[in-house]
Amino acid sequence: MEAVRIVNNEVKKRFETTVDGHLGVVEYKRLGDKIALIHTGVPDEIGGRGIASQLAKYALDFARDNSLKVLPYCPFIARYIKEHPEYEDLVDEKMKG
Repeated sequence: MEAVRIVNNEVKKRFETTVDGHLGVVEYKRLGDKIALIHTGVPDEIGGRGIASQLAKYALDFARDNSLKVLPYCPFIARYIKEHPEYEDLVDEKMKG
């Protein structure tokens, strides 16, 4: 898996990376002490290279570093958390179960 450079685009409310001229994103919305992770998008042209997983990890590490609870509305993020239980403590209680 190639490492990619990910940035927090606060204006567009998304974590983003550009690989081979294609944009991959995790869209979010800040809600006080919570962050709703709404959508993960990686174009087919750069799919299958672990980029979405790196974006998910970045978003979850951002939440931890900023003491935010996560609202994993995006199915990809929710699945990533299930596959990486070290992030389960970040999930807001209302979203568990």
